[in-house]
Amino acid sequence: MSSQTPQPLRYLPEAAAQFEAAASRMRGASKVSVVAHIKPDADAIGSACALAFGLRKLGVDVQVLIGQPLPHSANMRTIPGVDEILYDEPLPADGLVVTVDCASADRTGALMPAILRDPSRVVVVDHHNTNPGFGGINVIVESESTTVMVRELLGYLGVDLDADIAYGLYAGLVTDTGSFRWGTPRMHEFAAELMQFGLDTRQIALDLMDTMSPVDLQLMGAVLAKTQIVPTKGLAVAVLTIPAGIHSRMSQTAVEAIIDYARSLEGTDVGVVLKEQTPKYWAMSLRSTAVDVSAVAQRLGGGGHWAAAGYSATGSRNQVIRELLDAFPEPPASNV
Repeated sequence: MSSQTPQPLRYLPEAAAQFEAAASRMRGASKVSVVAHIKPDADAIGSACALAFGLRKLGVDVQVLIGQPLPHSANMRTIPGVDEILYDEPLPADGLVVTVDCASADRTGALMPAILRDPSRVVVVDHHNTNPGFGGINVIVESESTTVMVRELLGYLGVDLDADIAYGLYAGLVTDTGSFRWGTPRMHEFAAELMQFGLDTRQIALDLMDTMSPVDLQLMGAVLAKTQIVPTKGLAVAVLTIPAGIHSRMSQTAVEAIIDYARSLEGTDVGVVLKEQTPKYWAMSLRSTAVDVSAVAQRLGGGGHWAAAGYSATGSRNQVIRELLDAFPEPPASNV
């Protein structure tokens, strides 16, 4: 059941006005379409499913959509509500639309034309600070995960958490923080709240991030063996390439593990993973603790966070690497 009054708001008090505006809009809706981004990760699916469960407690007619024909990767299968997601279905012509974890309109995939046709009925909920705000109401707050924002929104809506909602919220939190390796003290407070619902956090980590096949390990080895360190503009950039032939055989868990390796490689400032989706079409993941990679990704049509960002690129491998290196800022001039 839902609470009669909003629960105490703990995590993002600086954005109270944004959350209240979004909650007010949702309270008046009888039908809501929740849209997560294409090629969904655990934060996208966890946010969408948790929000859908919460809205249903308020008696709202809710469906979750993703604008692509292919389903989620296998490691998402344990998130409650995931099997109810509609893929490659048209956006209903009526009702409110809430996008979660979509850093830009194009991340809604095939649903983008319908979403942009009437932004007044769209509420954007996202934690990427590069989000341009493509809805009538935009709740854009930099935080560890979009699930942190969904939890805050549920508080404004007066919705009590339960085990299914907590699972989805935790899934986004644990994955987007790299198993709590980066973030603020808030992430531990939030995790502690969610664990009160009896979550098996060890099993969740195994399901989402740690289970890989022998084939995955062999393919990862082939990718890691060809790591290149490229110096540019005073930076050491680690470049890892996953060709289409390998990418098509590799689980999402293994892909994410390679991205984590790119982040942590000793002696480098930036990690770059080139994921070839089809010949000469790349999904680029950038990670750094020394450079604002969201600014670099934005120059190339993408976005993200200071330490983690991405974009899409077309061309040969060498061409997209050159374009990326050119997009890095020049080092500051020496005073000597």
